[in-house]
Amino acid sequence: MALTLSACQALQPNAGGNGTLKASGTISARDVKIAPEIGGVVAEVTVEEGQMVQAGDVLFRLDNALLQAQRSQARAGVETARAAQRTAEAGRETAQAQYELALHAARLQEQPIRASAWITSPVKAFALPPWYFAKHEVIAAAQAEADAARKALEAEQASLDKLLAGTASGKVGAAEKRLLEAQAAYLAIQAVLNQANAAQDNAALQESARQLFAAAETELNAAQSDYTRLLSTTTAADMREARARGTVARARYETALDRLNQLLTGDQSWQVSAAEAGVQQARAAVDQAKAAFAQAEAALKTVEVQLDKTVVRAPTAGTITARNLEPGEAVAPGSTVLVIGQLEAVNLTVYVPEDRYGSVQLGQKVNVTVDSFSGQTFAGTVVHIADQAEFTPRNVQTVDGRRSTVYAVKVNLPNPDRKLKPGMPADVIFR
Repeated sequence: MALTLSACQALQPNAGGNGTLKASGTISARDVKIAPEIGGVVAEVTVEEGQMVQAGDVLFRLDNALLQAQRSQARAGVETARAAQRTAEAGRETAQAQYELALHAARLQEQPIRASAWITSPVKAFALPPWYFAKHEVIAAAQAEADAARKALEAEQASLDKLLAGTASGKVGAAEKRLLEAQAAYLAIQAVLNQANAAQDNAALQESARQLFAAAETELNAAQSDYTRLLSTTTAADMREARARGTVARARYETALDRLNQLLTGDQSWQVSAAEAGVQQARAAVDQAKAAFAQAEAALKTVEVQLDKTVVRAPTAGTITARNLEPGEAVAPGSTVLVIGQLEAVNLTVYVPEDRYGSVQLGQKVNVTVDSFSGQTFAGTVVHIADQAEFTPRNVQTVDGRRSTVYAVKVNLPNPDRKLKPGMPADVIFR
């Protein structure tokens, strides 16, 4: 809602023959401009011009059918989000129960290991007894060994790959590949031959299988001979050594992993870790569901606020002085459609010449008369005197008068019976 003061008109002040200061001006009132915060089609207007209203009275309503539908949709969204939150909370409880069951089972499984840990015979090469280090320290050491073994395996594999990529190792590599494929074919066809031998009425089967097996055996022998001839070369020796180092490195890594997995019992077991991860995931799902529920509630609140704004109420008591809307019209946000004038007290601004400035005081009483109520005097009080001089307003009729510098004086007039209306010309006599 916009609150504004209407512009005040004033006439050139004058002094009576007895030295009394007189001035003229125009009555003004404090106007409250009413504008909707949202746009829409006017559904109902409940006031008319000249009607008195109290603060909170309904002035007009906008059509809210679309917002009603949006509110229903938002409410459904809230219920959906609430159900999703309940489901997520139930999932969290289930995950927590599964975690506790996994932990209980793991600790029961670990109990014999804990009971025998102190009486386990120590390795002769070790200077400390088995009970000396805490379990988490032993696991950390096993993890460090697994990491070191993995890095060693990666280094050996890189060395072998580099050797295989070399030009000199091309023949050896090809011979190795041929031998490996010949071995695979030999084993497969040997199994087929055994199956043919075991079959009934198998003469034809045996003959066909024997032919395949003979060919596979011949290829295997040829591949073996070809590879054997290359064994005396330096490249073959280097490749054999590289493969041996890689095999040992892989065995070391797998053994380290096996030992690490053996140590992961009880609270540190894979089952417990997986169940704990499930709990964390379920908690995250609950947090996400809560956020979605809060978002749905906020969306509903937004629609409800917009619905409230379709009913425009009077922000203050007063009289409707202007009405610029009818049912069925479309109004834009911020457009003034009603004006409420506060007529219980009105204002009158007059201009005092610079040489009479000292004759006016704050709180000074004045008598005001208007043409509409001839013979009746209205009492007023000076409530403001301008601090700076100005030229007489343009509505003063004479050029000489407009050259004068004056001070604006504002008079407040109680108007309980609302006789004084904005725009009435008035005369003031300063007491």
